[in-house]
Amino acid sequence: MAGVVSRRNAMDEILDVAELVVDSGFEEAIAWLFRIVGILCILAGIGIWLFVDVTILVPIGLIVLGLLLVAIPQVLLLLLELT
Repeated sequence: MAGVVSRRNAMDEILDVAELVVDSGFEEAIAWLFRIVGILCILAGIGIWLFVDVTILVPIGLIVLGLLLVAIPQVLLLLLELT
C-alpha cells in the first residue's frame, strides 16, 4: 500500500530523530523533559492509588516508571546514542 509505512521504517525514523536531538546538543533539555514526565507519572500513580479503586498493579507500574524516568534519563540518552 502506498500510504502505509512499515514498522521498520517508522522505527528507523524515530531513531533518526532521536540521534538528531542527541547530536544537536539538546541532551539536557530532553533529560529534563524525561524527569518532568517521570514526576507526573509518580504523581499520577499516587493519585490513582489513593482515589481510584483499581488493581494495585496500575499505580505501582506508574510509580516505578516515574522513578526510572527521574533517576536515569542520561542512561536512556546514552542508549539512544549507541543504537
